[in-house]
Amino acid sequence: MRGAGAAAVRIAARRSAAPGQSQDATNVPSGGYVQSAAEATERSPLIGTQSSSYLDHHVLVPEADPSFFSFRKLWAFTGPGFLISIAYLDPGNIEADLEAGSLAQYKLLWVVLWSSVAGLLLQRLAARLGTVTGRHMAEHAHGQYPRPVRILVWLMIELAIIGNDMQEVIGTAIAFYLLSNRIIKVWQGVLITIFDTFTFLLIDKYGMRKLELLFATFIGIMAITFGYEYVVSAPPQGEVIKGVLLPLCEGCGTPELLQVISIIGAIIAPHNLYLHSALVKTRDIDQNRPADVRDANKYYFVETSIAVFVSFIINLFVVSVFGEGLYLRTNQEVRNVCLASGSTYADIFPNNGDIVQADMFQGGIFLGCKFGVAAMYIWAVGLFAAGQSSTMTGCYSGQFVMEGFLHLQWSRWRRVLFTRTLAIVPTLWVAYYSRVEELSIMNDTLNSIMSVQLPFALLPLIAFTSNKHVMGEFVNSVPSTLLALFLSAGIIAANTFYVIQALPGGTLWIALCAVLGIFYVSLVAYLALHMLFSMGLFEGLSRKAFVKKYLFYTPLFMENSQHQPTDSTEGENT
Repeated sequence: MRGAGAAAVRIAARRSAAPGQSQDATNVPSGGYVQSAAEATERSPLIGTQSSSYLDHHVLVPEADPSFFSFRKLWAFTGPGFLISIAYLDPGNIEADLEAGSLAQYKLLWVVLWSSVAGLLLQRLAARLGTVTGRHMAEHAHGQYPRPVRILVWLMIELAIIGNDMQEVIGTAIAFYLLSNRIIKVWQGVLITIFDTFTFLLIDKYGMRKLELLFATFIGIMAITFGYEYVVSAPPQGEVIKGVLLPLCEGCGTPELLQVISIIGAIIAPHNLYLHSALVKTRDIDQNRPADVRDANKYYFVETSIAVFVSFIINLFVVSVFGEGLYLRTNQEVRNVCLASGSTYADIFPNNGDIVQADMFQGGIFLGCKFGVAAMYIWAVGLFAAGQSSTMTGCYSGQFVMEGFLHLQWSRWRRVLFTRTLAIVPTLWVAYYSRVEELSIMNDTLNSIMSVQLPFALLPLIAFTSNKHVMGEFVNSVPSTLLALFLSAGIIAANTFYVIQALPGGTLWIALCAVLGIFYVSLVAYLALHMLFSMGLFEGLSRKAFVKKYLFYTPLFMENSQHQPTDSTEGENT
């Protein structure tokens, strides 16, 4: 209890201190950019609504342990990593896993692995940004981008959040359809998702730890349900391990390449980086004490690594189950399996020799035909958990992004209603007038839309964490910056190729895409140039009045900073 008591004393001391007064003026002056979480809350409150919020609660962190590692301290930091790992398990990822298994069997498991590793490294940067500065990505964007740019970037991230929410609605509606034995129609399931989201807002009132426990429960449900499917399908373990370890894809062509890009785009979500940089602010960390920040960075990375590893295992389960069951299977073969089991769902598979184009709905039906109706219901429960957990993380992402970019503070229920309404209207239209199988086409379109939003998270992330005035001694090292640039360039290039391949034909569409493409490339180019200035590559030019006004926008709190950061080549103190 000594550590918890000391932490409580630290919180009280910082809250009673006069605004603008630093605890340790020799470390980071309070007039500088790097400030304590308490100061950040006093000067620019994140929520400011009458309803309680995730960031209104702080978890006390034990005093620094003399040993290298403390499981007690790891437990204090456990939570944010598991919340962001939900994005690795949302219905969009489940759909991508299912398609990867049925298309290439186990050959793309290594893509799932290395996409998860790339996502982990980028999440690490996002967590460090929030931990070191006490500000999340959207708040930094508000301070560093001119108003027109930050509004445009906000719109892009909002588009990604709404697209992600539409996928969650689709996944949850299909789960209701399967669990009710087709009594609840898909469009009715879509309507139900309006109300189920608000029930989770009630849980938020009971405190952060209970909410984190709820998310851990959802992850546990997915691990058990999809793990059950893995056990009953019994894929050959040698082939699964080979698929994970060997970066090969013998006999693969364009469809498999597009599926690789789909996996990458589904795992690395733009809004998730903004979310992680905000969630880490819930732990009581004194940004004026480098040892505390260094410790927090270490434990956050360990916690996030564990969470991402768990999500990788769950994704592996899904890919392997359908790699074993649907790879090179024809519609007629699967139809015969359903007829032999007496399933009433056999009619959803056409009586032809085409290869099965599986989706979340057909995948669940196949499992029920092959392994009994219990397998179908268990699949639906896992799908429901994926959709519901992703709904809440999307809600938090939207609120942090809106308040950070625009300083526009909405109560939680208004924010949920705004996002869910925009997500439900087009989804309800498709669900009502189309067959349930056609929702998978909509899911692929949403993956394309979210893929093109990645630069609006990756470029700001690298810019902020590579800025000496922002990160101080914790600025990215040169190798870390180069690795982040390499990963980002590869991800952006792959997703651009994926979107180009998915574009519809026709003169009108080409003209529209050309106009939007010019706007898109211009905005990405601006962010890339801002990133280069933030990295210190053009220090001479950055002092020019034109550059300071229109490109490398330097807010007052950075200009007045007395903090002398370490050179970038010596940065990244853990």
